[in-house]
Amino acid sequence: MTKPTSPFTKEQLLPQEEMIEVARKKGKLFIGIPKETYYQEKRVCLTPDAVAALTAHGHRVMLESDAGLGASFTDRDYSEAGAEITNDSRKVFGCPIILKVEPPSLEELEHINPQTVLISALQLKTQSKEYFQALAKKRITAMGFEFIRDADGAYPAVRALSEIAGTASILIASELMCSSTQGSGLMMGNISGVPPVEVVILGAGTVGEFAGRSAIGLGANVKIFDNSITKLRCIQTNLGRPLHTSTIQPKNLLKALRRCDVLIGAVHGKNRAPIIVTEMMVEQMKKGSIIIDVSIDRGGCIETSEVTTHDHPTFEKHGVIHYCVPNIPSKYARTSSLSISNIFTPYLLQIGDEGGIENAVRFDRGLKNGLYFYHGILTSKPIADWFDLSYRDINLLIL
Repeated sequence: MTKPTSPFTKEQLLPQEEMIEVARKKGKLFIGIPKETYYQEKRVCLTPDAVAALTAHGHRVMLESDAGLGASFTDRDYSEAGAEITNDSRKVFGCPIILKVEPPSLEELEHINPQTVLISALQLKTQSKEYFQALAKKRITAMGFEFIRDADGAYPAVRALSEIAGTASILIASELMCSSTQGSGLMMGNISGVPPVEVVILGAGTVGEFAGRSAIGLGANVKIFDNSITKLRCIQTNLGRPLHTSTIQPKNLLKALRRCDVLIGAVHGKNRAPIIVTEMMVEQMKKGSIIIDVSIDRGGCIETSEVTTHDHPTFEKHGVIHYCVPNIPSKYARTSSLSISNIFTPYLLQIGDEGGIENAVRFDRGLKNGLYFYHGILTSKPIADWFDLSYRDINLLIL
């Protein structure tokens, strides 16, 4: 009979001396913001106003030249806010704290110094085992901002970007319906004597809520489908008006799809997004109708969806125009950058006030939840299970 395994070693179970709490001293952060190299990524983590707030507290910010240009922020804007501007990306990657929107590539990781703190998105589905092995080799402390929780237990970064994606999906659909873009020529607007545009939204999460809010604001007739009665009840309350809501039943959904002018796919699963709308259903939709598959970054919830880019965002199948760009918030880079910056700035000021990242995560559970590497040790069970890696509980490393 095998002995039961324990997550603790014998030494960890032995009583330890009680440690007296040492007074926390404010720390001075040195933050590097490299230019994003990921395809069609135009966002930047901090705006000039955020840099001004950080430098006013005595922190240093080094920015790679033109890092904010995609979001319409010039080097001069950042320089006047107190940032140091450099053309040398290696200098930026040499800073003790690296702040990025997209996770660094393996080539960029080579320029990062050992024991660096990396704060960026993780995007687990696009990563490889080599990426985590490179982090471990450099003993990096890494935090995925999409996993950071606030005091209410919500994920502020995910919600902020979902709000943008939801609102943008309706604006994009409205643009695609124009006659000049080979659309149906309909306008989203409650014009007297003209029947309103029919919008079907799959998913009653944050994306669905803000898509519904925007569509209603433009005078559209909105129908929302989700398998969670609680979510449907919440979205009606949040939108403040009675809506056509339904669980996802094929008969009711097909009836709505035959009449709709715009279909917004915003369903997310734990791994891949489930296929809700089959190709047969798409064939029965009206010619010239629009599909915006917001969940394409997780495989898409519509069977006919295929990944497109901002340069060539649409394709036509069965007479229906499909828009399947994974990174919708990057289309509105300035708004997205402002939103991300609003989330980062208070956390960075908090980290400085606490005397560094280690003290900050020790006292803030939300920040600790975002940590997935600590001095080269993997601390995330989902990542360990996904890539077959060993991990340690963060609570055993930070006492």
